[in-house]
Order: sequence, then structure tokens, then C-alpha cells
Amino acid sequence: MIPQELIKTIRRIQIRTSHLADDMLAGQYHSAFKGRGIEFEEVRPYQVGDDVRAIDWNVTARHGEPFVKLFREERELTVVLLVDLSGSLATGTHDQLKRALVTELAATLAFSAVRNNDKIGLHLFTDEIEKALPPRKGTRHVLRVIRELLYCQPIGTGTDIAKALEHLNRTIKRRSVVFLISDFQDQGYEKTLSIARRKHDIVPVVVADRCERELPNAGIVELFDAETGQAVAFDTTSKRRRLQYREQAQQRTERRDRLFKRLRMDRVLLNTGEDIVEPLRRFFYKREAGQWR
Repeated sequence: MIPQELIKTIRRIQIRTSHLADDMLAGQYHSAFKGRGIEFEEVRPYQVGDDVRAIDWNVTARHGEPFVKLFREERELTVVLLVDLSGSLATGTHDQLKRALVTELAATLAFSAVRNNDKIGLHLFTDEIEKALPPRKGTRHVLRVIRELLYCQPIGTGTDIAKALEHLNRTIKRRSVVFLISDFQDQGYEKTLSIARRKHDIVPVVVADRCERELPNAGIVELFDAETGQAVAFDTTSKRRRLQYREQAQQRTERRDRLFKRLRMDRVLLNTGEDIVEPLRRFFYKREAGQWR
């Protein structure tokens, strides 16, 4: 039995994210993802202005007048949400945990997909594969996706992106659009990501918090690693130590982004406490314009 409070939470997320998908991101998702190709539909008589390269010479020869081939876009896509639920996603400042931001984002993408008659799948991971829902269509399936994002209590606490990508490659045979949603606090996944990139259209979505990049001057604080359980005291009054913390965070960010750039992958960055609409709009616009490809 699903708790009544969870049902109310699912309903609130449904209302907000379906609104984002319908009203604020309408059309942009469709334009950004063109489908798997084109397929033949029919022939019709040639009209002035038609591209001569579309002439069907066999039909033209049989009828004694020019006919052209018409094609239509093969629109249906499979979209997979590959979502990190490791311990670090249960942290966050600016009145929002990273996991809450992930849930809102994933729900918005799921509603955008089903509005365009695409299938949506969900894979949840930590350092283990926590849950996998096969791709399906329909609003009812999206509500199942939201429920799993809210209700799943992960067994693992660490992050293993390589294992998640290997599982994806084994279970999703058809080429899919894969949103890899994580804070990417992991190492050693570069080769596996490169292999998965050749099979699927992978979009890395980086979920971040400003305090991961720069600490305020707040005295002596205890920094807790939610994935390993380790804690360390940190003197934020030291300008040198704050600068060192910022430089190390910047180096990690630059290594990650260089990897994405080398693999020609479209990175989306989302921060806790900020609205997700504008980053998604910029991504869809640049994707449609081919500015990342």
C-alpha cells in the first residue's frame, strides 16, 4: 500500500512537471530529438518546385509522367533516464536536496517524452543497480517512474557509473536517448562511457550544489561524505584553505567537462535551488541548432 502522503507528493510533482512539459517546453523537446530517421510513405505526381532528386524513375517510366517519392520522419524514440541515487544525492543547500531536483527533472523529461508518443524507461543506480523499469508509453507509466524516484530506498551509498552504463548496454538493445543524471562524484567510467556513447545518444545531466564548488566563511565546519561516511573538520576562516578547496573542485569539474567535450556529448548543468526550465530550454535550443554537434 502506497502511503497517502506519497500519493499527494506524486500528484504535486505531476501537476508541476506536466505543466512544464506542456506549456514551457512545448515543441522544444520534439525539435531537439528528431527521431531515428525517415521512411518512405508514398509517391505522387511531380509538382513545380519539387526536388528533382526525389523523382521515382521506375514509377515515372510506368506512367509516362514524373512522380516523386514522399518520406515521413520516423518519430518514435526510446528515452531512458539513467539516474544516480547515491548518498551524495541526498545532500544539498538552497532549500533543495539534489535528489529532489533530480526527481523534478526526470518527471519533466518523462512527461515531455510521452507527450511526443515516445517510450520512457528508468534505471536507478548507486554502486549497485537499484531498479530498472523497461521503456513504455503513457501517463500511467510516468507516474510509476515518479513513484520509484520518490519511494526507492537504495541499498548502496556509493556511485558506480561504469556499472550502470554496462547494465544499460546489456538491457537496452535499441538505440535510445539516454539522460545520464548524476553529480558525477565517481572515477574510472571514462572507457565505459565512450563505449556506451557509440551505441546510444547519451546526454550527461550534472546535478550540482554551489557549496561543492566554494565554501563560505562559516568558521570550523564538519564536512561529511555521504557516500563513504567519513567526516573531517574544516576551518573555513582560512582563506588559503577555501581557495585550495575551490581549486580542487574546479580541477574535477574541468576534467569531467573535458571528457564530455572529447566524446562530443551535450552536457546540461543544474544547480540546487535554481529553476530547471532555462537550462533545459538552452539545451534543447542548442541541440536543435546543432551547436554541440
